[in-house]
Amino acid sequence: MLLLGTGHYTFAQHEQHKPTQQQQQTEIYTCPMHPEVQSTKPGKCPKCGMTLVKQKSKAPAKEQQAPPKKATQAKPATPSKKPVQQKQAQPTQNNDQPAHKHAQPTQQKPVTPVQNPEEKEKPVHKAGHKPESPGPTYKPRTVRYDLYVRDTLVNFTGKTRRAVAINGSIPAPALTFTQGDTAEIYVHNEMDVETSIHWHGVFLPNRFDGVPWLTQKPIKPHSTYLYRFPIIQNGTYWYHSHSAFQEQSGMYGALIFNKVNEPDMPAIPIVLSDWTDMNPKEVYRSLRSANDWFAIQKGATQGYAEAIRKGYFGTKLKNEWKRMEAMDVSDVAYEKFLTNGQDIAEQTHFTAGDVVKLRVVNGGASTYFWLTYSGGKITVVGNDGNDVEPVEVDRLIIAPAETYDLLVTIPENMQYEFLATAEDRSNTTSLWLGRGMKMKAQRLGKLNYFEGMKMMNDMMKLNGDMEPMGMEMSNQQMDMNSVMYPESAGQDHSMHGGDETKPAADTSMQMKQQTDTTAHQGHDMKGHDMQSMNMSGSDGEMVTLNYGMLRAPEKTMLKPGPVKELRFELTGNMNRYVWTMDNKTVSESDRILIKKGENVRIIMFNNSMMRHPMHLHGHDFRVLNKQGEYAPLKNVLDILPMETDTIEFAASENGDWFFHCHILYHMIAGMGRVFTYQNSPPNPELPNPEKARKMFNREDKVFLPSAQVGLESNGSDGEFILGSSRYQLSTEWRIGFKKEYGVESETYFGRYFGKMQWLYPFIGFDYHYNSVENEPENNMFGQTSNQDNRKVAVAGVQYTLPMLIVSEARIDTKGKLRFQLRRDDVPLTSRLRLNLMGNTDKEYMAGLRYIVTKYVSLSTHYDSDMKYGAGLTFVY
Repeated sequence: MLLLGTGHYTFAQHEQHKPTQQQQQTEIYTCPMHPEVQSTKPGKCPKCGMTLVKQKSKAPAKEQQAPPKKATQAKPATPSKKPVQQKQAQPTQNNDQPAHKHAQPTQQKPVTPVQNPEEKEKPVHKAGHKPESPGPTYKPRTVRYDLYVRDTLVNFTGKTRRAVAINGSIPAPALTFTQGDTAEIYVHNEMDVETSIHWHGVFLPNRFDGVPWLTQKPIKPHSTYLYRFPIIQNGTYWYHSHSAFQEQSGMYGALIFNKVNEPDMPAIPIVLSDWTDMNPKEVYRSLRSANDWFAIQKGATQGYAEAIRKGYFGTKLKNEWKRMEAMDVSDVAYEKFLTNGQDIAEQTHFTAGDVVKLRVVNGGASTYFWLTYSGGKITVVGNDGNDVEPVEVDRLIIAPAETYDLLVTIPENMQYEFLATAEDRSNTTSLWLGRGMKMKAQRLGKLNYFEGMKMMNDMMKLNGDMEPMGMEMSNQQMDMNSVMYPESAGQDHSMHGGDETKPAADTSMQMKQQTDTTAHQGHDMKGHDMQSMNMSGSDGEMVTLNYGMLRAPEKTMLKPGPVKELRFELTGNMNRYVWTMDNKTVSESDRILIKKGENVRIIMFNNSMMRHPMHLHGHDFRVLNKQGEYAPLKNVLDILPMETDTIEFAASENGDWFFHCHILYHMIAGMGRVFTYQNSPPNPELPNPEKARKMFNREDKVFLPSAQVGLESNGSDGEFILGSSRYQLSTEWRIGFKKEYGVESETYFGRYFGKMQWLYPFIGFDYHYNSVENEPENNMFGQTSNQDNRKVAVAGVQYTLPMLIVSEARIDTKGKLRFQLRRDDVPLTSRLRLNLMGNTDKEYMAGLRYIVTKYVSLSTHYDSDMKYGAGLTFVY
């Protein structure tokens, strides 16, 4: 009896060590988002409606970036996944690890001077936002990270290129905190240039927001700066440089703020990004110089030969009649798209039944990504750091700077692809989850640009304005780009192969009508299959997320108070690459004064052909949608062409806060505003506010050079341009290799006016010299045209006509008039360009240029003065 009693006791003590198959206990079902909800039967969560999942006997792997063990000297965690094999590039500064894998910096005390050492001893001030309760059981900690910013070398494409890495890693290490902690982050700038870090979406004191010359001075080369702020939020955020083009070069990383009672489930930070082998400064200069090399690389030139072959010749003519450039959905052609620094990443430790949380950050400088999953539905549970009521979709698009928290399930013991496809369908990047046979996600086919062009022709007025469609078009509920999606018309889904897409059927646009339909009058919308604009779908249809489907789990209504309403029109000029709000860049506009305690409402109309992800620093705003009191909270709003959206936020801070488009090149071109709280205390970081304002405003005022130099058998002709967002200095020349050809030069300086910048008044100088005496000629006005030795000042105006023809009328100091028509770079094919010119001085020119590389073309032309020539043209 004694032995039996002892044995029974021992058996009970060790019951937990029995094999799983012997533990036939009651199965427990729980909610992935609310672990406190438990049931002995399958069903739905009473709090959020999610399907309950079976609780495993053994907990799955924890989140990849766990909180540091030591509160005072935290180390960035290293992912547990096994990286795929790829070429590795070594950093330039004594770092043996590749820049695109997480690397631990040498553990040593920083020797660089700290710019703001006094912050270490100051009390931590909370931002004006009301913090969420971190719970009674958590003891807050001070969590320290040391970030070493270095120039490095990487090799993502087979070519070694310069980049910027933090702690030897691209992306930078994911920094993890728990709500209630205090962040103490030392940024050691080991580069020879200035830098900064913006904590995207974080509520923090204004001086730590990380915008050079707006909230702080830049971090000087070879110095250290301390960012210190309390963590009063939870969710998925990120951090990146706000200095020049460093974000494009690799300076970005995930920022994870855990809840105190964070659900016990595997969670993976995923940072999506775009990589170009080109120097980002050169990318921006190319965009500003109207060089269409990126369109050639992506197959998006839409030349006349292609239009004729596909049956869209009339569409192309109408497009240019309305003075529109070729249709595109993105600006830059990227060599690679990356998931956590790799084009293909893997997480192989998941098995059938696992529910995985993906903390997705779009760290791309200018790329939108379509997100799809081969394992089934995607459940959206968070956006921009804020929880939303779970919604199941088949796919979603994530804008630059947005973050999403997504739940996916591993259906079986196989490997499933979480696929991110660039919006322009030029390439993809993947994360594979699980192990076993690979289950690929369906590829998205090439865009049918001519269908998009056809739609835009109907939507755009002859003066360049887009037709506002009222609130019917808001919150991404009608994606007008969907007319270009081959999957919407059941066409080929291959990424790079198969036949070209054909025009969609000539059906009438099916749009829901509101009581007031005046916004839709006057549009002939035939030729567009708009069925796919029903983004929420119905049974059997693909369900695509839009902002109208997002609902906050709790009421988000602002407290009653005075309302300040602002209206902005998002405007831009693709040819000169100037992006504005109300036709003003940041440097051209005054700061917008707001008062603490106000509720600020912003109504935006996107009067451009591009999407714009508008980001407000330091605040969350409500996106007014059909959810009423439960409107979702965000800090980035992706606004589609022709769309009108309304957001509102409580003014609860101090200081200056940036509001801008988060496409890096749009922001630098000037698309933004600054909100300034009235009666704010002086910013100790910027003791000279006037100097700071001038330094901050200089970015969109920079003059950039471009040139085209022809070297042909009859001589050299070309043009050099130095231009800013409004002003331009240009000089055009023709130098003949024979004496009778002579030398000509025309130099103009002027300013572009108007929203579309079609009007260009100028002054300048005209010089013609010919050593061979010619008979005097009369121009078409009967005036003598002196071609021998002309030195005159000129004044005139240029205006862009339909068909993108530049007309010019001018008068010189001798009273001679000249009228000229000119059209450059008519796209005959994807690489062949036609140039035409004629004027009242009886001068004319016609030429062809075949683009071989970005900088070199084969060219030939006939000039009335210098006759026929052929050779090379160099483009810069």
